[in-house]
Amino acid sequence: MTIREKFATLGVDNAPGQEENQKNEALELRGEPLAGAPVDFSHGDVDAHKPTPGSFELFAAGVFEGAAQAYTPYKGRTRLMETLAERLSAFTGAAIDPHSGLILTPGTQGALFLAMGANIMPGDKVAVAEPDYFANRKMVEFFNGEMIPVQMRWTAVQTGSGIDLAELEAAFKAGARLFLFSTPNNPTGCVYSKEELFAISKMAKQYGATLIVDELYSRQLFEGTDYVHFCAACPVPNMITIMGPSKTESLSGYRLGVAFGTAEIIERMEKLQAIMALRCPGYNQAVLNGWFAEPAGWLAARVAEHQRIRDDILALIEKQPGVSARKPDGGSYLFVTIPELAVSLHTFIRIARVHANVTVTPGTEFGPQFLHQLRINFSQDHDKALAAMERLFTLMDRYRLP
Repeated sequence: MTIREKFATLGVDNAPGQEENQKNEALELRGEPLAGAPVDFSHGDVDAHKPTPGSFELFAAGVFEGAAQAYTPYKGRTRLMETLAERLSAFTGAAIDPHSGLILTPGTQGALFLAMGANIMPGDKVAVAEPDYFANRKMVEFFNGEMIPVQMRWTAVQTGSGIDLAELEAAFKAGARLFLFSTPNNPTGCVYSKEELFAISKMAKQYGATLIVDELYSRQLFEGTDYVHFCAACPVPNMITIMGPSKTESLSGYRLGVAFGTAEIIERMEKLQAIMALRCPGYNQAVLNGWFAEPAGWLAARVAEHQRIRDDILALIEKQPGVSARKPDGGSYLFVTIPELAVSLHTFIRIARVHANVTVTPGTEFGPQFLHQLRINFSQDHDKALAAMERLFTLMDRYRLP
């Protein structure tokens, strides 16, 4: 693979915030443009859902403290990590060592990059759930690993992720020694069941596999969801759990991530961080003092508001012929199946952005086979989100195949 080929796989056209760099090329439009407030469903709206109270004040305190907060150890400031280890241990039920089993990173994306880099050598086989976070596949390719997709049958089950356990075991038998997945899943919002997690744990132990478990949305769970923290319920010798306050807490702009688990892997991640970014941004680390310490009732209110938006958008979807989405158990995503259209998925998405002020993420970001799916992040202003979905459905009707 040439250097150009290596980086060609890392396309950023559909990443949040990139729409400003895209050309508004001429597209054949059926009917008049659809007016309405712009809604970018590719990421959550931190104007509609404000960061946790006191976040800026904590950041400012870190700035005023100066060098002690600016130049922390590579893994993070010691007293903060001790606080976080205590809070995360209480939240997950797993004992977390703040000195050897925890690292602060530049966002959860940074944690994912470090965890992958600490575990993948060129040619290594890596099992990756599909659909799952779009960067997973790209990072495996970037580190010259060999990806083995493991399909989720999320529409075929009422609870759980529908992960194909037979495919996962086949991947382990074929030599995969790393498995990566998210729960709640991005993009479907499915939560892995206890039975699925125990089966994964049993196989990981049998085949000596390492697990990277993305629990970014584990605080945003909707009514009736039974959630199990893998690290506490069914730990394996080599495992990293990734969390952070980017989404539910709307702190994405601060670039804060946390990874915890096997000390040997954390040590490798620290060494990689030391040459990649040195540390999680020093002043920003101070904001983590407010994580898991929000005002009483704040988190419950935020989850309830997201559940209301989810339910109202699902009610609209149910009225659209050929359009469907499984109700998410947690997180802020809907993975929407759309009908056959007279244009390609990517052309339709460009039409929606240019002529309806609606930005969505193509399903192909989560696996090349998802040509009739798109993902929306419903962490938006309630009324604007519903209006944007109506415009999206109007465009679908214009381009439906007879």
